[in-house]
Parts: sequence; structure tokens; C-alpha cells
Amino acid sequence: MPFYAVTAPNITPDRETGIGAWSDDDIKRAITLGQRPNHGPLAGVPLAPMMWVNFYKALLPADLDAVVAYMRTVPPVRNALALPDYKRQVPRDTYPDAEKGFTEADLQDKTRRGAYLVTIGHCMECHTPAREGKTQYEQALGQGGKAYMPANVKGYPAAWPGAAALNITGSPEAGLGRWTDDEIKRAITKGVSRDGRALQPHMGFHWYAGRSAADQDAIVAWLRTVPPRP
Repeated sequence: MPFYAVTAPNITPDRETGIGAWSDDDIKRAITLGQRPNHGPLAGVPLAPMMWVNFYKALLPADLDAVVAYMRTVPPVRNALALPDYKRQVPRDTYPDAEKGFTEADLQDKTRRGAYLVTIGHCMECHTPAREGKTQYEQALGQGGKAYMPANVKGYPAAWPGAAALNITGSPEAGLGRWTDDEIKRAITKGVSRDGRALQPHMGFHWYAGRSAADQDAIVAWLRTVPPRP
């Protein structure tokens, strides 16, 4: 990117090259605030914008504890990497639902649970267009159109022409308005469009495939509330 060059860091519990020397609170601040601990390499320097802090800040305490507990079980791997090169700090877009926050009681309401899951999955980061470097969450939530171009990345088809994120608002013509609930669930968990086509990168259905039936229902319930946009 123009303002920084970074390599995804080692987040295994290796003490020298990973996060083994980080406390639980250090990890939580990195995930939800984008702050490095005040010790070690680049102490206190904010994390790069592709760390989706603006969404993960919505994580409820119990879920954040669970994430940290899981990370502690990952086998440590020694893997020293180049430090990031920041030419200047890039501001993060704020995501409205993450800014408002959630409560444990929200998770008992199907639509609010769906909003929480979509926030943590940062679905709208891809499915909302940007203008002048700022994602238009307030003006064009879910409208689609953000372009993803071919990249020299392992796993991408050599002839992949690129793709644009789809409109996932309630628009009958341009969005999901005429899709059934099952068609939306299939797209999210299996990467298959309404007409049977395979969805293109970067649709993360591989990660969403394990969503429970209740979580899928909640996500669809929330998507039905997104105002239609052309």
C-alpha cells in the first residue's frame, strides 16, 4: 500500500518471534484497539489498518476471552519476520454497529445477533463502496461495487480476471430482495450464487461454512433489514 508495507506477523505463542511474551490484556488491546504492547519491537506503534480493529472492537468480553484462550493453544512456531515499514499512520474507518457496541442480551435477539456476527465477520467492509479512501457505511451500506483485482497470491487462478463485491442490500433488482433465505445461506457457507455460479474471491465462505443453523438464521434476519440500494 502507498503508506505502509507490512507482513502478517507471527501470532503463535513463541516468546521471541511471536506473542508469547504478551499478556492477555496486550492481546485484547491489539485485537480491539489496534495497539501494540509497550514492550518489544515497535512498542506502542499502532497496527496497520488491515487489522480489522474497527469491527473487532465489538467483541463481547466473553468472546474476547475465548479468542485469547484459543490463541494460547496454538503451538509456538519460531518465525522471525521483517518489521513493518510505516510511512505515515492511516486512519481507520469507523463501523457504526461496532461503535454502538453490543450486549449479551443482544445475542438473544435474532436480528441483533445477526448484526453482531456480521460485524465480527467484517462483511460490510467488502460489500460497501469507498469514496476518497473512506468506506461509505452511513451512505451506502451493503451497496457493493468494491473491486478486487488479480493478485500474485498462492491459490488464485492464474487467469482470474478480478471481481467486484455484490450488492447485498434488500434491493429486488440489484441485491438480495428476491433471494430466498436458503439461497443466501448457501452463498454465505458454500460460495454458490442464486443462479448456481461459484462466487469469486474474496468471498470468505470457507471460513463461514461452519456457522451454526441458528447463526445463519440470525445473519439472514439482519440482512433483511438492510435498506435497498441500487
